[in-house]
Amino acid sequence: MHAHHHHPAGHAPHGHHHGHSREVGHGRAFAIGIALNLTFVVIEAGYGFIADSMALLSDAGHNLSDVLGLTIAWGAAILAKRGASERFTYGLRSSSILAALLNALLLMVAIGGIIWESVQRLIEPAPVAAGTMMIVAGIGIVVNGFTAFLFMSGHHDLNIRGAFLHMVADAAVSLGVVLGGLAILWTDANWIDPVLSLIIAAVIIWGTWGLLKQSLRLSLHGVPQGIAVAEVREALAKRPGVARVHHVHVWAISTTQTALTAHLVMPGGHPGDHFLAETQHELKEHFGINHATLQIEIHAPGAPDHGRECHLDHRDHDHDHHHEGHTHGGHSHGTQGSHLSP
Repeated sequence: MHAHHHHPAGHAPHGHHHGHSREVGHGRAFAIGIALNLTFVVIEAGYGFIADSMALLSDAGHNLSDVLGLTIAWGAAILAKRGASERFTYGLRSSSILAALLNALLLMVAIGGIIWESVQRLIEPAPVAAGTMMIVAGIGIVVNGFTAFLFMSGHHDLNIRGAFLHMVADAAVSLGVVLGGLAILWTDANWIDPVLSLIIAAVIIWGTWGLLKQSLRLSLHGVPQGIAVAEVREALAKRPGVARVHHVHVWAISTTQTALTAHLVMPGGHPGDHFLAETQHELKEHFGINHATLQIEIHAPGAPDHGRECHLDHRDHDHDHHHEGHTHGGHSHGTQGSHLSP
């Protein structure tokens, strides 16, 4: 017997709600952010060559990687809205996870280039047009700060958060370039430019490392940050009638949605749809798990459908297991599945 409960698609963690207007706003934010930053990259690179500033050229390269990152993130956000199909039963929501990972990797590549060029410039210092450097970097503060503001409301989404962090880091980097240009004007010490560039690289690494780790974890179906499986298991075990909980799996469907599957051993019999709905609601409210599939197993000695314990207790996890029912010891095992749709 199977009971399927469909609930609104809002993201549960921490009470956030994803409305249509927010999605449209982020689409507009991506378009504006890409256009502004691409224009600024051309300006910054051009004046970087004119001023012979490694800091400006490094920041231009970093901004170019952000333009690519924004484009990837926007594409993933669009793909994530596509519905499920026979081949992709969760739709393409996971593309947002891959986008966040690729975004972080692009930043790391950009950092490598910045460090290499900065070390070369430290070995062979060159004069820098500090005034031009400061003016262009000042424009960068405005462009990146405004773009970051457009993504400020999207911290619930790792993909949007990545775009926000990129823009904040860029604004901070541009501020550093302005201060560096001022220091060069005061001291005529051209080595400040490559040193500043290395500091920029360190700032970017610091801001990107967390994003890289989290997106890599999600891409490997790891448990999303902020969810403790032990606490989830304990909450399920405390539900009335539950004697044992096993095979609990928690993973991210996308950067905003979390799924769970769990087997609940209930010797007293099937608890009914109300129990399943309440359990799903608790998982959603307390843990942000908005797509829960629960399998009820009886295992009651003497019951007509009693068989061995769950097959997954005795076999490899690669066993072809279907949550919509399987047989145990030749008997039809009393199973009731329920899922909360994304």
